Amino acid sequence: MFSVRLVSQTARSVSPTHDNLRAWQKQALDAMASWTEGPFLISAAPGAGKTHPALVFAAQEIKAGRARRVAVLCPTSPLTRQWARAAARMGLHLLPDAPTLRPPGDFQGVAITYARVSSSPAEYAKTCSPGTLVIADEAHHLGDDLAWGEGFRKAFTPARRWLLLSGTPFRSDQTPIPGVRYDGGVAVPDVSYTYADAVRDGVCRRVNFVPYDGTLQWQSGDDVIETSFDEVLTTREAGRRYRTAISTELPDGLPRILRAAHARLLEVRESGHKDAGGLVVTADSTHARQVAKALREITGVSPTVVLHTEASAHKKLDAFRRSKEPWIVAVNMVSEGVDIPRLRVGVYATVAKTPLIFRQIVGRFVRVMSSRPSAEISHVFLPADKLLRGLASEIDTELRHILFPKESAGGDELLDDEALERANKVETEPSEAAFVPLAADVAPQMGLFAMPGDSPAPAPMPAAFPSAVQQAEKEPPMSAFEQRAALRARRHELVATLRRIDGRSFNEINAWLNRKAGVRTVEKATIEQLEKSIEHLLSELDKTKSSKPRRVAGAR
Repeated sequence: MFSVRLVSQTARSVSPTHDNLRAWQKQALDAMASWTEGPFLISAAPGAGKTHPALVFAAQEIKAGRARRVAVLCPTSPLTRQWARAAARMGLHLLPDAPTLRPPGDFQGVAITYARVSSSPAEYAKTCSPGTLVIADEAHHLGDDLAWGEGFRKAFTPARRWLLLSGTPFRSDQTPIPGVRYDGGVAVPDVSYTYADAVRDGVCRRVNFVPYDGTLQWQSGDDVIETSFDEVLTTREAGRRYRTAISTELPDGLPRILRAAHARLLEVRESGHKDAGGLVVTADSTHARQVAKALREITGVSPTVVLHTEASAHKKLDAFRRSKEPWIVAVNMVSEGVDIPRLRVGVYATVAKTPLIFRQIVGRFVRVMSSRPSAEISHVFLPADKLLRGLASEIDTELRHILFPKESAGGDELLDDEALERANKVETEPSEAAFVPLAADVAPQMGLFAMPGDSPAPAPMPAAFPSAVQQAEKEPPMSAFEQRAALRARRHELVATLRRIDGRSFNEINAWLNRKAGVRTVEKATIEQLEKSIEHLLSELDKTKSSKPRRVAGAR
């Protein structure tokens, strides 16, 4: 029986709401109320919730007629779908990966990647107008003289307003970000909400950094070097020491730290957070597989492995987010923008040590859950490398200034210019033959920065905050782009069935359907037109299923 019918649940009108906004998000909306042209930068800590005020503002502007359409720009395709689903919760429908800024009539805008725009900026510029509200997510991916930055400028110069969002509004290569104002080389945001602010307000968890150190031995050319992270080495040997520390080949090196991290994860789970998860960020795909093998031997369970080269990477990430699996191993798919609030334990095992990457990775462990106390702490294990300790110290200093204003910063010195310059270089060598990791005997040390007294609970959360998180954690209603994809799949399935029954070609059936539904091409069809197409197909199948086919393919 061909009686299945998909019913659209699309909200035809945009319904922006201020309900359940956090205090800083309301302040951001208040600041944007008088914004009529030019760029506007919101700098908010990873996990603080930049998406929500941006979408509330966009929905308001569409409803009031001050914006004709919305264009959201993201670093990756999974993020375009994440934005589209979040927008659908308030009746604002965005079409992911759209080829132009003019989607079908069911949509108020698009969500596209920087890469897609940079590949054909002139095509997007044709459909960009002053009434296009541009939202650039993770805007630090843009650089004035780089492909994504140039493509962004060319495509969206006609737009009157750019809303720039970033948790880390700076670039490791120090290239200016389009639209950002600078004062002495430092970005000047229009709204700023730091990680320390977020911890104080109970919006983010605090992170406990657990360094590991000990004896590390490697072959360097004809020499064998044995040392710990306390000793000062040349840049080359410091890099080899670091790679010895993250090598999976030495059982008392990184595998020992993985065992300690897993033990900490079990403690977190036994304390009540039963679905708490762990993340290992690795150096490359080969390293990721080696780490996964070590974790499987330690835990008895194969971890989820996400490689950026896999077409199904975003599906694996989403499945892990919804599951209770203990560990996920990745290279760079989780550095930013992926929301997995259950992550509580991390292992930093990547060679990338820039301030930007460090903060983005740490940001994976700060997200809170409405079902859990906001005072809970996450734990990140990392090599006791001076550079990483310095980056962790910067975060700790921010927290102390907010949470403990009478305390001095203490701890390690902050990074100097030379260290920062070294951090921005990829640690590779022209010949790997001269380097062989030989032995390691390392162990977790005490947390880098002891807080005064017991683990302090942040100030009580605003009354509206828990319901805001609950709303974000609920399964959202099906967005317009998801409904449209389901309807197109159903339409394709029914067209194939009709073709088998009456022998018409796909082109003949599609041309007939388009005429009946009043649409030129299926790509431009609205949800209502797709539903009409399905009704026509079901009706045609009811007529023909008991009758003889008009023409059988291949008949003489």
